[in-house]
Amino acid sequence: MFGLGAMEILIILVIAFLLFGPKELPEIGKQVGKAVKGFKETTEDLRQSVEPEINMIQQEFKAVEQDLEASVKEAEEQIKGATDSATETQGGNSLV
Repeated sequence: MFGLGAMEILIILVIAFLLFGPKELPEIGKQVGKAVKGFKETTEDLRQSVEPEINMIQQEFKAVEQDLEASVKEAEEQIKGATDSATETQGGNSLV
């Protein structure tokens, strides 16, 4: 729980008991519980609203990556074709 050990939690509870007394402590516990629940609900709502956007961005990146790979492959093939034709042209015109 938040990286706290049993001893730390016990010390916090004793201090809270001394500060607020036995009558106030249950009400404070309820308020803390409601705050934690609200925080969890808010983070879940945020995750649900952001997650689809992240997935869409990832799909766009994949599409761009595939387009880039196809362009690089096409460029490599054009370069290979140009060098092959240049080699053939030079081979046919040699004086040896």
